[in-house]
Amino acid sequence: MAFPADDDLARDLAARAGERLLALRAAGGAVDDLRRAGDQGSQHFLAGELARLRPADAVLSEEAADDPVRLTAERVWIIDPLDGTREFGETGRTDWAVHVALWERGELTAGAVALPAQDRVLSTAEPPARPGPADPPGPLRIVVSRSRAPEFLTRLATQLGAELVPMGSAGAKAAAVITGAADAYVHDGGQYEWDSAAPVAVARAAGLHASRIDGAPLAYNRERPWLPDILICPVPLAERLLTAIGVVRD
Repeated sequence: MAFPADDDLARDLAARAGERLLALRAAGGAVDDLRRAGDQGSQHFLAGELARLRPADAVLSEEAADDPVRLTAERVWIIDPLDGTREFGETGRTDWAVHVALWERGELTAGAVALPAQDRVLSTAEPPARPGPADPPGPLRIVVSRSRAPEFLTRLATQLGAELVPMGSAGAKAAAVITGAADAYVHDGGQYEWDSAAPVAVARAAGLHASRIDGAPLAYNRERPWLPDILICPVPLAERLLTAIGVVRD
């Protein structure tokens, strides 16, 4: 059997999972049932394909029990089968995603973020080029959680003269920065590794900055797969944003 390269596999699995989610969504049904079927169906597909195509690798997923074998593995796939389950169940919303990333010996080495309702897949296989100026002349557009934006982000926006743009899934928010639809993604409410691993892999491949909001590195495949905060932005904006965040948080 010919095995695809990791970048190609991440892209193809995210895209195919997204196609399945679109078909499920189009069939309709009760919202709670739809969301549950989306989470479970996408998990079943991705887990099955990874077991078939990368049988020696470990997997960390939002929708599966955590297997401690990943802590001693050299390669771990970090997946979110349906990022933005709430938005997936809302008619007309496009800000939900599928995340597939590979962590290898301490680094994210491949990743893909599928945005099925936007007919788009961003991946390390074909890193996207961010259009427009990295440091825009007008107010910065900072994407934030539509349901859990922390109060400090309101103060940050005031400090920077920025505009806050509420959006659904973490993948959709990171994608907005990668594609130039927004200037930064700042999150201080905590999230799991599967929320950001694929977006960070793609953002870095596209040449963007990704770190904790104090500038510290992002670390994955930890015993507790939890990240307190994250910043994704173009490199020329990083120092400005990190400085402003430090002022607001003091």
